[in-house]
Amino acid sequence: MNKAVLNGDIRKNKISRHIYGHFAEHLGHCIYNGFWVGPESSVPNTEGIRNDVVEALKKLNIPNLRWPGGCFADEYHWEDGIGPREERPTMINTHWGGVTENNHFGTHEFMRLCELLECEPYICGNVGSGTVKEMSSWIEYMTMDGKSPMADLRRENGQDDPWSLTYFGVGNENWGCGGNMRPEYYADLYRRYATYCRDYGENRLFKIACGPNTDDYHWTEVLMREASKVGFMDHWLMDGLSLHYYTVPGTWQKKGSATEFGPEEWKATMEKALYMDKLIEGHAAIMDRYDPEKRVALVFDEWGTWFDVEPGTNPGFLFQQNTQRDALVAAIGLNIFNNRSDRVRIANIAQTINVLQAMILTKDDKMVLTPSYHVFEMFKTHQENDLLPLDNLPKEISGSASIDREGRVFMTLANMDGEKESRFDVEIRGLSVKGVKGRILKTENISDHNTFEDPDRVKPVDLEGVDWEGNTLKISLPAASVVALQMA
Repeated sequence: MNKAVLNGDIRKNKISRHIYGHFAEHLGHCIYNGFWVGPESSVPNTEGIRNDVVEALKKLNIPNLRWPGGCFADEYHWEDGIGPREERPTMINTHWGGVTENNHFGTHEFMRLCELLECEPYICGNVGSGTVKEMSSWIEYMTMDGKSPMADLRRENGQDDPWSLTYFGVGNENWGCGGNMRPEYYADLYRRYATYCRDYGENRLFKIACGPNTDDYHWTEVLMREASKVGFMDHWLMDGLSLHYYTVPGTWQKKGSATEFGPEEWKATMEKALYMDKLIEGHAAIMDRYDPEKRVALVFDEWGTWFDVEPGTNPGFLFQQNTQRDALVAAIGLNIFNNRSDRVRIANIAQTINVLQAMILTKDDKMVLTPSYHVFEMFKTHQENDLLPLDNLPKEISGSASIDREGRVFMTLANMDGEKESRFDVEIRGLSVKGVKGRILKTENISDHNTFEDPDRVKPVDLEGVDWEGNTLKISLPAASVVALQMA
């Protein structure tokens, strides 16, 4: 039998809570009929924002929310989304479904949403079709604390005090939907645009450059070499470099069903999810050459599963169901980010509501929490803890461990084998543990999921039968299960 080792006396780097971030793009029903129902809606809301969604996400300790995209960011012009709603111009969402949007959800509404969620905003600016002046003016509008044209305009629109804004992305996927640029060209654009992303008053921006698509290591090389530092004094212009990767078990043309799959599709999905670790290793190695002190964060701000849309839904809305398979992918991803948190300090699963690997599904006044939501809720105890080494796990087990300020140890595990139970021991070194408790997310079938008719089919329950002998924890994980343990 395998014996894993948890070294409780070797504290490593802190696990940033921002690894547990989320993503809200103007795509399908993520914003409209997801977060936003409007103040006149019969669905209970606060200034147009759904109350049930806010309360559910707050239970995740949601640290940040990325908006407005995604591909949508590089066709979004922020001035269309301010002022009286009835006077705002409409626009065509050319990336996602070709639908007409009324711009009722804009900067003020997003910032209000973040206030209600008690999370930090992560805003992505328009490089693909926008100007330097447009991006610079948006930052001035949001963060200028004195008198200026944009600050005065913000006040005219009802917001006297500036907002606090830390995370700002300078473009999105500029290698693709954000302009189909070469890395050399984008690196120069980043240097130019980021120069005019000013700090006003006490507000300090954390500037995030568009990073590579999956395994485009050349892009990372060019950006780190040409755009991370500028000037004769090597002034750091970049605080973060983004990375996007989606777990697709099939091909991009035929991704596979979200709910109708068997053992082979399950296995392929687990393998594709584990590839995130290889990607981080490869890109981090390049970043280390230019930034050995790890000043620049690797920002994994789009990740998650991507399957074929549910039959009968708009192909441009990317609506898919969320099964126990998605829960395993969420657990694998979060464990990887925890273990790589020396370089990965921000991540955003795609997306929060009704799109791709959603946390929440909504329909009229109904709301469903997905299996992925439950994983984020189970794993939130790692936020801001010190990482602990967890070594020699069985090959079918994904895991990570941490310790908080009070000395409580948290361990999260996922059995990636969809058919077989996994039994193993964990030896605890350097800690005196008096007891252990935990919860488990498991299902009868790997394709089980929650629906509006059956919203609690998949949910965590207390873990029973945890054996403890001396300094060794004896663990038995059912097939396709996720477990969160707490030791004190």
